Amino acid sequence: MAMTAVFLAEGFEEIEALTVVDLLRRARIGCGTVSITEDHKVTGSHKIPVIADQVFAEVDFDDLDMIILPGGMPGTNHLKECEPLKEKIRMFDEAHRHLAAICAAPTVFGEMGLLEGRNACCFPGLEDGLVGATALKEEVVVDGHFITSRGMGTAIPFGLEIIRCFQGREAAKGMAERIVYGG
Repeated sequence: MAMTAVFLAEGFEEIEALTVVDLLRRARIGCGTVSITEDHKVTGSHKIPVIADQVFAEVDFDDLDMIILPGGMPGTNHLKECEPLKEKIRMFDEAHRHLAAICAAPTVFGEMGLLEGRNACCFPGLEDGLVGATALKEEVVVDGHFITSRGMGTAIPFGLEIIRCFQGREAAKGMAERIVYGG
């Protein structure tokens, strides 16, 4: 079974994180939530507290097939400040392992220099953070081992693309039908 993790920082966008977790678990793709702090409780940008499955220090990155970053503010800024997470992202990139981010979070990859020469998307107005990438206005952009998406309204297509990545187009289409998603 594929294993993914959604990394949560104080001020993360709740819909972007939890929609993905929900969809992946429905698809029977392993998906844990990880606090980037030492506390399991992480509060989203709309003051909704979430209890993460693990804290960063507990994660075995060798078991992960994908790192997923939700956006939100100031959550994205906290992700950018988390050097241990950035070290793991760089390791995943060098190994061509899957990296996914939505809303403001693709700028984490961009500001690390990982999107150079790639296509990507992010929340409107933050395209300067996609350093070296061609910024597209698609709901979801896949380029190599990167999946990027634009924001809260694209959380379902983002989650479905991650399902497609691991289980194929038919599985993603089937999930869209089961959840009555017409996008």
